Amino acid sequence: MRVTISLDELLGDEVRRDPYPFYARLHEAGEAVALRPADPHALVVHGYDAVNRVLRDPVFRVLGADYLDRVGVRWREHQVIRILQSSMLNAAEGDHLRVRHLFSQALTPRRVAALEPAIGRIADGLLDGLAADGADGRPVDFMARFALRLPSDVIGELLGVPEADREWFPSRVRAFDAVLEIGRRSMREVRAANVAAAELTAYFTDLVAARRARPRDDFVSALLRGLDAEPGRLTADELLANLIIMYNAGFRTTANLLGNGLVLLTERPDARDALRADPSLAASYVEEILRYEPPVHFAVRYAAADTEVAGLPVAAGRTVVVLTGAANRDPRRFPDPDRFDPSRTDNRHLAFSAGPHYCFGATLARAEGRLVLPRLLGRFPALAAEPGPRRALMLRGYDRLPVRLADRAPCQTNPIE
Repeated sequence: MRVTISLDELLGDEVRRDPYPFYARLHEAGEAVALRPADPHALVVHGYDAVNRVLRDPVFRVLGADYLDRVGVRWREHQVIRILQSSMLNAAEGDHLRVRHLFSQALTPRRVAALEPAIGRIADGLLDGLAADGADGRPVDFMARFALRLPSDVIGELLGVPEADREWFPSRVRAFDAVLEIGRRSMREVRAANVAAAELTAYFTDLVAARRARPRDDFVSALLRGLDAEPGRLTADELLANLIIMYNAGFRTTANLLGNGLVLLTERPDARDALRADPSLAASYVEEILRYEPPVHFAVRYAAADTEVAGLPVAAGRTVVVLTGAANRDPRRFPDPDRFDPSRTDNRHLAFSAGPHYCFGATLARAEGRLVLPRLLGRFPALAAEPGPRRALMLRGYDRLPVRLADRAPCQTNPIE
């Protein structure tokens, strides 16, 4: 029997608070379900194999400028959308490969590895600040004081954003990112996103000009050297759009990895204590956090030709919602998927997507989680979190996460050293 759901079910308050029971019901219906005719999308794709296929299948494409022009959206009136359409997120296949190749030449594994001492230094400084703010048992907001600031500082270090400027970014990035959430956005949100987009564009325009005049050993300088060696490979709009998206994605998703991971571990003292005792387990913990509570839960693709997913038809031009967050809990792929198990083998989750749009910054995000979580638990061995609700699905994390800190354990050494 064909199962049909409405988009309102996916976007309802109950699912936004805890989507996993809904995902479990979807899995009982197969790998994909049809949406109602009045909904803007044709299907919800949620099974691991089906999601993996859609993300890799060239028939399914990102919602680029060609798609938006055909459906008559007045997207060019909004600077935030123009930036998204000029970036790797929504570039057409040829443009995407061209831009990604150029950026990949600047973001090498060597450059990420060279950042590791900076990640440790930044984390230690922020942990000192947490200790001061949480003295005498006072609650402190982990997201504001640590989880958002650490990846912002790390991506700032990578790009060459001066340290004094980095606190300027989070509020603007949050306003910019609001337009990415599934469902309708208010005009107030769109206007705020456009203002943020204009401010971010102005900032990176000045940063690019400064690095052209005085190159340094940072990502922007390396990228500009690559452009000088291959003139015409990138337009000015593409350069700025991709720097903005790289900065935004470089800390919002990692901040959610840290916040979501901290809550998982404080709710599971045995798992927390095992990682604290053996920091070498951190890499497998990061992978299970990403599978179990991914920072991003969905993507949207459109069909360039008539096709099907799991036996359900998708007409050319129709869009599908691709639930990577549900795919990571597919019992056909992950035994006992609702159990947090850092010892899982073959943990090939889809938290970083798949195919051509696999997350550009996955290596850096993994390094931050692997280096930071043991440091955090070593410094505060009995840290307690008081999580509030989460409502977003696109960028799923806590807006605020009050924590109470415990003093450093006696004779505790830094688990990274």
